[in-house]
Amino acid sequence: MSTALVTYELDGNVALIGLNRPEKRNAINEEVVWALHDAVVRAGEEADVGVLFGHGSNFCAGLDLKEALARASGEQPRPRKRTRHSWHTVFDGIARGPIPFVAALHGAVVGGGLELATAAHIRVADESAIFGLPEGQRGIFVGGGGTVRIQRVVGYTVMADMMLTGRLLNAQEGEREHIVRYVVPQGQALAKARELAALVARNTADTNWRITNVLPRINDLSHDDGLFVEYLTSNIPRPPEAAERLRDFVEGRAKPLAAPGTKSE
Repeated sequence: MSTALVTYELDGNVALIGLNRPEKRNAINEEVVWALHDAVVRAGEEADVGVLFGHGSNFCAGLDLKEALARASGEQPRPRKRTRHSWHTVFDGIARGPIPFVAALHGAVVGGGLELATAAHIRVADESAIFGLPEGQRGIFVGGGGTVRIQRVVGYTVMADMMLTGRLLNAQEGEREHIVRYVVPQGQALAKARELAALVARNTADTNWRITNVLPRINDLSHDDGLFVEYLTSNIPRPPEAAERLRDFVEGRAKPLAAPGTKSE
């Protein structure tokens, strides 16, 4: 295993990005978040899909509390000027960047780890995964985009319950609350995420961009504005590959879609 805080591997057209502080349960500090930034930017340049995962026994236990304590106690000086939160910048680069991301989740997926996971477009958990938002019990508040991303996934009542009571959700409960779309046996989340990433990579890059960038923005609009943006988007000139794919389908040469629960070709 690399000693880098974030590992990077290109497997064909899929970028594998791994949080690599297993001794700290992959807790995120500023060094980690900017290492993640570099990996995400690189993936956007040379891959068609990214996969996020955690080395060791956990995906991510969230914010490095030593760093949080240093800020809260004044040991870490405050910047002279306010800037955008680094986590917002980096996580938005995942959520609304040039390529889709699949997250492979296991062990602790709590606090900032859950905020990072919900920046991905598809999430897979193995049966060891637990989801939580312990900020209320730590005297702090979510700060990595969770008020927006997590709340839009699970709704206010679920998020409020998790924060107020410290309740942890298991993998099956996470699936029920739409945190994840797939639950697999322990140890198989990364394999399933890579399988899904390969399937997503079969789409055109243009279609994937529209799904990950246009679709969530339409969700934020009114009914009429949403339909208008859909109309504009559907009439943007398509790349030549789109016509080729449509011709393959019409003339019977298109690959069949993967059946539910099966691997794609």
